[in-house]
Amino acid sequence: MSAEKVAFGIDIGGSGVKGALVNLETGEYMGDSAYRPTPQPATPQAVAEACKELLDELKITPDIPVGVTFPGPVIRNVIPFIANLDQSWAGQNVSDLMERTLGRPITAVNDADAAGLAEAVYGAAKGVPGAVIVTTLGTGVGSAFILDGKLWPNVELGHLELDGFDAETQVSAGQKTKHGWTYEEWIPRLQRYYSHVEMLFSPDVFIVGGGVSENHHLFLPHLELRAPIYPAALRNTAGIVGAALFASQHA
Repeated sequence: MSAEKVAFGIDIGGSGVKGALVNLETGEYMGDSAYRPTPQPATPQAVAEACKELLDELKITPDIPVGVTFPGPVIRNVIPFIANLDQSWAGQNVSDLMERTLGRPITAVNDADAAGLAEAVYGAAKGVPGAVIVTTLGTGVGSAFILDGKLWPNVELGHLELDGFDAETQVSAGQKTKHGWTYEEWIPRLQRYYSHVEMLFSPDVFIVGGGVSENHHLFLPHLELRAPIYPAALRNTAGIVGAALFASQHA
C-alpha cells in the first residue's frame, strides 16, 4: 500500500501511550499496535521519548505521516492547559518538541477531536449530514463538533457550566465510579447534561464514546432527546485512527 494510504497515530493518555499504523481507506490497524505506560511524571520530554519508542518498535519510516493526540486543547500546535499530564505541558509547542525528539514532523490534535473525526469518517457518524456532537465519557467529558463531516476543533463541552458546576464533575463516567452511582442514579445527570447541550447547539445526532459506551444499552435508551443518540463504533481505536487521519489531512 502506498504511503498516501497509511498514517501512524499515537494516542497519549494519563495511563498509557499507544500507537498503530492505520489503513486510511478502512480505518483499521495495519499490523500490531505498540504501548508504553505513560511516564511518571508525564513531562513533555519523557512523553516524547515514549512516542519515539513506539515509532522505533514498529519501524515507522520517515515518509509516513504521524499524528499525536493530547488530553487538552491544541491551538496552533500549542497546548494552553492540560488535565491528565504534567502541568509543564501548558504553553508547550508540541510540534517543535516532537520534531526535535522524533526527528520528523508530527501533527497534534485534541484526543476527543481525533475520536470525533474517526467516527465521522469511519464510524457511527459516517455519512451523517448536518451537525454531529461526539462526546467521550471517561475520567472527564471530551467532545468534538462535526459539521457536514468536517471537524470544528477544540470544543470543550465538558466544561460547560451546568447548574453552577463544571459539567464533567457532574456527569463523567469517572464521577460515576468515584461516587458509586448506579445507572439509575447516573441517568438523570446525563439527561440534564445532554438536554442542555441540545438546547444550546441543536445537533442532528449525538454519538457517545468512552469505555462506558460498551454498556450503552444500560443508559442511552433512557435518555429523552430530540436528536437520536448512538454509541460510538470505533471504541478504543478511535483516538489512534483519528490522529492518523488528521495527520494525513495536514501533512
